[in-house]
Amino acid sequence: MYQQFKVKAEGVSAEVYRFITNDAALGFIIQFLQKEGVADEPQKFALWADCPFLEMVDRQPLEKIDGVKFNVTRELSVASRFGISQMEWALADTGSLAQKSTGIAQRLVSSLPIIHIALVPTSGILPDMPSLLAKVNPKECAYLAMITGPSRTADIERVLTIGVHGPERLVIVFVDELGGDN
Repeated sequence: MYQQFKVKAEGVSAEVYRFITNDAALGFIIQFLQKEGVADEPQKFALWADCPFLEMVDRQPLEKIDGVKFNVTRELSVASRFGISQMEWALADTGSLAQKSTGIAQRLVSSLPIIHIALVPTSGILPDMPSLLAKVNPKECAYLAMITGPSRTADIERVLTIGVHGPERLVIVFVDELGGDN
């Protein structure tokens, strides 16, 4: 199902990567941030929402990078270049990501920065929406976020514009070792 997801997600301009270990994924993210110019100034820093991935890796390399922040606020989210969050599921048939996003921090970092980096357990790939809905209990999930590619709209004179209502880039990082609730 990973390959099907990758084809669908890349078809809507998402970037998709897969790593076996959490450490390999962390190394990729660190290199990505440095290559893209992360810095401790507005419109250049990275804001990382608390998630299980952070509990599984050594955070010291991240804490040494100027511009990587973990205290998510609305103001910081608006001023950040990178938002990093962990999603729970990926739908193979549409290339969409899904997450129980009751916590505001996850929504802020996935919708306000210019680049959203989404960590996803490879085991969280589901075939389709009915499979997802079978997993989600409405009593436990006040807010279900669905993301399909970078933000795009064509409602102004039918001209496609990227990044108007959300991130211009979506970087999806699958991690085999991350596990999940499947």
